[in-house]
Amino acid sequence: TYTLLRVAMDVGVSRFIQVSTDEVYGSLRDGDASWTEESPLRPNSPYSASKAGADLLVRSFFQTYAFPAIITRSSNNYGPYQFPEKLIPLMITNAMHDQPLPVYGRGGNIRDWLHVEDHCEAIHRVYRDGRPGEIYNIAGGEERNNLSIVRHLLGILDKPESLITFVEDRPGHDWRYSMHAGKIEEELGWRPRRSLEEGLEETVRWYRENTGWWERIKRGDYLHYYDRMYGQRLGMQ
Repeated sequence: TYTLLRVAMDVGVSRFIQVSTDEVYGSLRDGDASWTEESPLRPNSPYSASKAGADLLVRSFFQTYAFPAIITRSSNNYGPYQFPEKLIPLMITNAMHDQPLPVYGRGGNIRDWLHVEDHCEAIHRVYRDGRPGEIYNIAGGEERNNLSIVRHLLGILDKPESLITFVEDRPGHDWRYSMHAGKIEEELGWRPRRSLEEGLEETVRWYRENTGWWERIKRGDYLHYYDRMYGQRLGMQ
């Protein structure tokens, strides 16, 4: 991020968008209020800490050099072309082959879901009309726990819930993410256009119609990643 900022400033880029994540805010408990752009950064993983650090670098370039940078923070994305290590495509593709669906812990962790095309539209709106130096939360407003997502996908696919296999939880697994997106809605007029139910139907249809894309990935190096992430956990059942 620092390298991109330096180069962009040197060549006179007119607008720089830092695409960040809700993970920089940390983790919420059930009943806690959703994060706003003013919430403190409390990252809990090396990944989210690196994203928070990048956000602070972007802020520093605006404050120090008046560089026209804007930060966006989005909730969990889903949709076509998502790599099959992520929850939704992993569950869809495994279920289509009647393979176990590895769910961390008891599936209670909560995420807010945002269709990738809604996210792209929000980024474009920020690029076009956002104010330099500002932060915009981009949220889907669709909080669900992981187990309910998996069960919903099985319903769409007409597959049995017996495919669900609970595995050992991963280290540092944040419990709940939830953001308030009132700022981008009020200032820029953006709102997500797809409900989660509609988006999941579309996503399942895409993976059904594009098996050649994801089957090639899952036959390749991804097998080593999958075995490292889930192999031992599945073997413990």
